[in-house]
Amino acid sequence: MNRFAKFAIIFFAAALVNCPVRAAQSDAPPKPSPAVERAINTLFGVHEISEAVISPDGRRVAWVESLSGKNGAPSPNSAIYVVDWKSAAAPQHITAAASGAAAREGQVVWSPDSKSIAFFSDAAHAGQSQLYVSDFSLPATAGGAPRQLTHVKGDVSAPLWSPDGKTISFLYIENAPRAAGPLAAETRDEGVVGVKNYEQRLALVDVASASLRQISPADMYVYEYDWSPDSQKIVGTAAHGNGDDNWWIAKIYIFDAAREAAPQPIFQSNWQIATPRWSPDGKSIAFISGLMSDEGSVGGDIFTIPASSPSTDARDVTPSMKASASSLQWSADSHSIFFSEIVDGQSGVASVNLDSGAISTLYTGAERLGSSGFGISVLLARDGKTAAAVRQSFSAPPEVWAGPIGDWKQITHINSGLHPAWGKAESLHWQTDIGQVQGWIVYPSDYDPSKKYGLVVEVHGGPAAANLQSWPSRRSYALALPAAGYFILLPNPRGSYGAGEAFTRANIKDFGYGDFKDIMAGVDAAIASLPIDPNRLGITGWSYGGYMSMWAVTQTHRFKAAVIGAGLANWLSYYGENSIDKWMTFYFGDTVYNDPAVYAKSAPITFIKNVQTPSLIVVGDSDGECPPPQSYEFWHALVTLGVPTQFVIYPHEGHGFVNPAHSRDVALRAIAWFDKYLQ
Repeated sequence: MNRFAKFAIIFFAAALVNCPVRAAQSDAPPKPSPAVERAINTLFGVHEISEAVISPDGRRVAWVESLSGKNGAPSPNSAIYVVDWKSAAAPQHITAAASGAAAREGQVVWSPDSKSIAFFSDAAHAGQSQLYVSDFSLPATAGGAPRQLTHVKGDVSAPLWSPDGKTISFLYIENAPRAAGPLAAETRDEGVVGVKNYEQRLALVDVASASLRQISPADMYVYEYDWSPDSQKIVGTAAHGNGDDNWWIAKIYIFDAAREAAPQPIFQSNWQIATPRWSPDGKSIAFISGLMSDEGSVGGDIFTIPASSPSTDARDVTPSMKASASSLQWSADSHSIFFSEIVDGQSGVASVNLDSGAISTLYTGAERLGSSGFGISVLLARDGKTAAAVRQSFSAPPEVWAGPIGDWKQITHINSGLHPAWGKAESLHWQTDIGQVQGWIVYPSDYDPSKKYGLVVEVHGGPAAANLQSWPSRRSYALALPAAGYFILLPNPRGSYGAGEAFTRANIKDFGYGDFKDIMAGVDAAIASLPIDPNRLGITGWSYGGYMSMWAVTQTHRFKAAVIGAGLANWLSYYGENSIDKWMTFYFGDTVYNDPAVYAKSAPITFIKNVQTPSLIVVGDSDGECPPPQSYEFWHALVTLGVPTQFVIYPHEGHGFVNPAHSRDVALRAIAWFDKYLQ
């Protein structure tokens, strides 16, 4: 992974805007109304559940929940709990920390015999996670004292037991200077800019002896992986070079688990590849492939290839599926594949029979089946019938559920004190030239059908993602707006997941055109069916949503206010500034150097003189996905053109904000901005 050779221009631009940033941050946002304050406190009050995993025998469920810090503020620490979900027994807190202490603990995986869990904890040294094992086959007193297996230095993730239970593998970036992934705050360049790649390698630790070894090459970055059923090999997606950037061109490789050696490449897709899984009979490898704009945001069709030799062709086992697979696992007999899916703005669980090709829907609901982070996921036990999931919606905060699919039993009640600070949500459908488009409309908190309300559109990131019914976190300021008297429209335009691969790929070489048409048609559909004042429209979004907000105000004067988070003003300059340019050739067809025209036609800066909409712009100073110069370029143009604007850069923040105070500041500023121009 490239840790130092990033965009030198970011450092320069951040220095240029130092004075205006200090001025903006000293100008505190207005104090919100009591209703808005309650809504923001609801966003910040949720205990996030980052994972829920069921044991292979279907008996126990383990989950990880966030902890609160001083005065109820969010804490970076987390806690692991395990319970026999069929019994009335209280959950058992599993921790490597000393009595009364807290640590950042999680990434739980069950042993094949369902008797132990492995997990990461930074209990030994804050900020540095190590691998631990807790054995439930021992007496309760012994099982409650996890055993430390590693003493590494660097970033660790994705632990997995070998099928024989003798080894635990994980991904390891030795001596990594920061957390892995492009969402994390980047390390700024200084001095002579060069390339220093910190590669994420496959590490294996022997459970009995705790001996550690690395088996993937030192010049290769491994993203995802799975064990062969005989515990002799590992299948993984990997690429050489910059780890943040090359996920989009990763291939499938087979690694020898016994030694460090050059892996065998077995497949390369024309699109992105995620979640490789080895069949229990050892004959096949399944994976999801499709157009994906962000590492970790998975959606596409399910494919299989033979595991015995390299393949130039893969079998699409879900062709023409009007949904997007997000995660998968094999049935015990290797004849079917279970998968989580995004379908028409909802979450579902389905299976595909590999012999007949028949797809069976096991569950679909207007909710998000998944924890914090990207995508959706439901983990099944070995019987293929019992599952654990984090369930959440606009009306129900996240909780852990377990049991037969669709007939789950609620396991936790950690967010039972939270109630929506917004009105009801409804699925809305409308027609455009691509066919049916779906989105969600959220009502004002104190809705009165005799009144007229403003409407704010929130465009999701991606674009390969989807707006699902999900309880908002502190990073989701838009759901506080209904408390201020606004409808919120959450569209899923072309390019989104949930309507099949053709729909997801429909905005290739077309950013800002068909997708914008879908969004505006959704606005018209909302106005036609609800008491919305067409003169009080706003737009907001982050990342791709920030880009679409910039684009929207250059294309129409219908929006009277915009709040732009981590936007993209100029695709031509962005290509050379960001740290993940590989994704762009899949969407634009070529590099900016070979075809600048296709980039220019979708760049908001090309049409900047059309802007009249007052725009608040926010970004993190160390954002590698949507670098600050993009926001600076847009802000500079608005200042020059005399358009009302404010620009705030938040220190030490990447693409995903981690400082709760910064998230609160964004929420307060956004609501105040819309109130100023829409009320």
